[in-house]
Amino acid sequence: MIIVGCSHGKHISHKIAKKLKQKHSYMITGRFPDGELYIKFNASVKNKIVVLVQSFYGDVSDCIVEAILAAETASGLGAKKITLAAPYFPYLRQDRRFHSGEAISQSIVAGLIDKYFDAVCIMDPHLHRKNKLENIFKIRAKKLTANSLIADYIKKHIKNPVIIGPDEESHKWARDVAEMLGVESRILRKKRYSSYHVEIKLNKKIDLKGKNVVIVDDIVSTGHTILETAKILKRLGAKKIYCICVANNALEKLRKVGIKVVSTNTIPNKVDKIDVSGVLSKSL
Repeated sequence: MIIVGCSHGKHISHKIAKKLKQKHSYMITGRFPDGELYIKFNASVKNKIVVLVQSFYGDVSDCIVEAILAAETASGLGAKKITLAAPYFPYLRQDRRFHSGEAISQSIVAGLIDKYFDAVCIMDPHLHRKNKLENIFKIRAKKLTANSLIADYIKKHIKNPVIIGPDEESHKWARDVAEMLGVESRILRKKRYSSYHVEIKLNKKIDLKGKNVVIVDDIVSTGHTILETAKILKRLGAKKIYCICVANNALEKLRKVGIKVVSTNTIPNKVDKIDVSGVLSKSL
C-alpha cells in the first residue's frame, strides 16, 4: 500500500501513512500557462494498493479533476487498487432536482468517482434525503464520523456542557455527541430565507444559566446560522459558547462575537485541534 497526498490532502496524508506504517508520497501538482492542471506521481504505484488523500475545499471542482487525473494515471501505471480517502467531500447537497433544469450534482459526481475508483472513504458526509453512501455510490463506500473525537475533546476541555444542534440537519451530530457524554442536548429549528438570512427558534425550553454551551455542527459555511443561534443562547444565560465543527469557513466572523471555535483537521485551519487521521487510517 502507498498513501499519496494530493494537493489538498497533504496536511493529513502523512499522518495516515504513519499510523498505518505504510509508504507515503506527495503528488506533484502544477498548472500549465492556460490554467490546466498538471499532476505527476512521485513514487512507483505499480502493483500497489494506492490511497489518494484529497480534501475537496477551496477550488472544489479543480480538486475533483485532480483526483480523477490521479486515479486514471495510477490505473495506467499498473496500480492494483485505487481508494479515495476524503476528509471532506463535496457535491452531496443537490440530491434531487428542486427546480426545472437543475443538475443533480450528487449523482453526477458520484458517477465519476464510481468510474475511476475502487473504493471511497468520506468523513462526516453532508447527506440529506439519501443518508447512506451505498445509496449514492456503486463502489465500496464507507461513511466515517468524528463524533467520538469531538466528544473526547469536550470531555477534556469543557466543563458542564450542554450540546446544541443549530438546525435539524445537525441533529445526528449533536444527539450522538451528547449521548456519548451523558449530557443534555437541544436542536434548534431553522427557517432559511437565503444564505445570509436565517431565522432560528428553540424547539424545547432549557435552562442554560451557568452552563457552557457547545454548538455541534458538520459544516459552518457562512456562520450566519451559528451567529443567530448564539444570540438565543446568550439570552438564555449561557456562560460560554463554543462551536465545534467538522469543517469551518467562518472562523473570524464567529471569533469576533466571542464564540470559541474548534474544528477537526478535515480542512486545514487555525483551530483544527481535532485530528481525524486515526479514523481515516482505520477505515483503510
